[in-house]
Amino acid sequence: MSLAEGVLQLVEETARRENAKRVGIIVLEIGTLSSVEPDALKFCFESVAQGTIAQGAVLDILAVQGAGWCVQCAETVPMQERYSACPKCGRYQLQVTGGTEMRVKEIEVE
Repeated sequence: MSLAEGVLQLVEETARRENAKRVGIIVLEIGTLSSVEPDALKFCFESVAQGTIAQGAVLDILAVQGAGWCVQCAETVPMQERYSACPKCGRYQLQVTGGTEMRVKEIEVE
């Protein structure tokens, strides 16, 4: 719920700055390793947006693939989940380098 409230706050600040009458689409990037459940976030956002300029806005969520640096291979490899083995060498010496983020990429206002 607090993530949805944070997104709403950013959206409302942007809408005020742009003198918008309503918010149509909000594009979010959410990393697959971020521990954010997109469907739960959508549900919570709909609840917190009731009665605001963002009521009825569509959340468009883009998944950002997880990535990690393999110490053994000395290269970046895709990661499906934290603490998984390197898909190339099978070792567990991965440092997460991407896919943990959540950010508002775009806001469409009228």
